[in-house]
Amino acid sequence: MHSAPPQAKKPLDPVVMMLAALALAIALTWIVPSGSYKRQADGAAIPGSYHSLPKDRSLGAALSQTPAPGLIAAVGPASLFTALPLGMARTSGLIFMILFLGGMFGVLRASGALERAIGRLVSLSGGRVGVVAPLLMLAISAGGSFLGLISEYLIIIPIVLTLSRQLGRSTLFGFAIVAVAAKIGYIGSVTNPVILVVAQPLAGVPEFSGVSLRLAVWVIFLVIGVGFVLRDRPRTGAPGEAPAPANTESGGAGSSELTARHGAIVALLAASVGLVIYGSAHWHWRDVQFASFYVALAAAIALLGGLRPREAAHGFVDGMKAMMLAAFLVGMAGAVEQVLVEGRILDTIVAMLASHAAGLPRVIVAEALVVIEMVLTLLIPSASAKAALSMPILSPIAHLAGLTGQTTVLAFLLGNGLVNMISPTSGMLLAYLATAQLPFSTWFRYVLPLFLILMVLSFAAVAVAVGIGY
Repeated sequence: MHSAPPQAKKPLDPVVMMLAALALAIALTWIVPSGSYKRQADGAAIPGSYHSLPKDRSLGAALSQTPAPGLIAAVGPASLFTALPLGMARTSGLIFMILFLGGMFGVLRASGALERAIGRLVSLSGGRVGVVAPLLMLAISAGGSFLGLISEYLIIIPIVLTLSRQLGRSTLFGFAIVAVAAKIGYIGSVTNPVILVVAQPLAGVPEFSGVSLRLAVWVIFLVIGVGFVLRDRPRTGAPGEAPAPANTESGGAGSSELTARHGAIVALLAASVGLVIYGSAHWHWRDVQFASFYVALAAAIALLGGLRPREAAHGFVDGMKAMMLAAFLVGMAGAVEQVLVEGRILDTIVAMLASHAAGLPRVIVAEALVVIEMVLTLLIPSASAKAALSMPILSPIAHLAGLTGQTTVLAFLLGNGLVNMISPTSGMLLAYLATAQLPFSTWFRYVLPLFLILMVLSFAAVAVAVGIGY
C-alpha cells in the first residue's frame, strides 16, 4: 500500500501576513513604553528632547481608547479591524493610483497593442535574454538611484512580465528584473531627491554632495544584481512553474506585425513613461496626479485603439479588479503604521536603538547605524519619514563617534534599501508582488541570497567610508 505523496507547502497569504504584522504592532503598544521627541516646524525630531509618556494599560482604556487624563492608552484588539479603514485613508492617494494604473493596463490589454509590441521587441533582439535584461535593469535602477522613482515602476511590471514570457522565462524572472533593479537603485541613491533632500540637511551636509562613494556602491551592487538575476535563468520560476515558451511562430499574437493603431498606442505609452518621470522630477507629481494621468491615458488608448466605449469601460474595470489586492495591501501597511503612531512607541524605539549605539568605536557605530535603520525600516517603510525621525537623533551620536555626515547618510541609505527588498511590511513591495501575482514567500526565498550578499557588502562599504573619512 503506497503512502499518499506529501502535499506541496502552500505559500504564505499576503493578507494573512499583514494581519499578523498588524497584530504584532498592537501587541508592541502594550510592551514598549510610550514616548515622544519634541518636533521642529518641519516635523524633524529635536535631539535630546525625548521624554516618556505615562501609559494606561488597562483593558477598559484600550477598548474605549479613552485613557485617564495625561496618559496614553495601549492600542486595543479592536484596532485589528478599526485600523484598516484608517490605514487606507492614510494611503488613499497611493491606493487610487494603483487601481487606476490597473484600469489603464486593462484598456491597454483590450487594445492588443502590448502583446504585439513585445513580440516585435523579442524578434528584434533575437530573444537574447543576456542583452535585454541587463539593459532594462540598468535603466530601471538608474531611475531609482538618480530620480527617486519607485512607485512609478508599477506601470512597467506588466510590460516586463509579458516580455519575460515572450522570452521563454518565468514570471519570477521578469519580476526580478524590475524589483531587484529598483531596490538597488534606492540602496545607492546617487542623487535620489526623495531621500537626499531630507536626510543630508539633517546630517549637516549639502544636498546631493558625496556622490562618488554612493555611485561606486550603486555600480557594484547593480553588477551583482544583474548577475544574480541572470544566473540559472530557466529555473527562476516559482515552484512548479515552468517557463513559458517564446512565441516565435509566424502569425502568433506575439510576432504579428504592428498595425498603425498599435504603433500609435506604443508611441503614446513610451511618451507617457517619459512624462511620468518628468512629472515626478520637475512638476512634483504625486499619487493623485499620477492617478489622474492614468485615467486620461486609458481614455487616449481607447480612442487610438478604436475600442467601443463599453469595451473600454469593461477593460478599465477588469484592470482595476486585477490590482485590488495590491491596493488593499498598501492600505494594510498604512494600518500598521497607524497603530504604531497611535500607541506613541516609534519615538521610544528610536531612542532605545540610539542609546545602544552611543559610546562605541567609530567603525562599530557606523555598522550599528546600518542595523538600526534596518530595524526601523520594518516599522517605517517610508524613507523620507524615517529620515525625518531618525537622522536628527542618530547624527549627533555619529558625530560624537567621529563619523562624518556623509557616512551617516550612507549608513541610512544602506539600511533602508536593504530591508525594503524583503520587508513584509513594505506596502510598495507587496504592491509589486500583487501586481505580478507572486507570493511573498516565493520572492523571499529567491532574493534572500542576494540580500545577504548585499548586506555583507554594505557593512564593508561603511567600513571603507570610515577608513577614508568619507
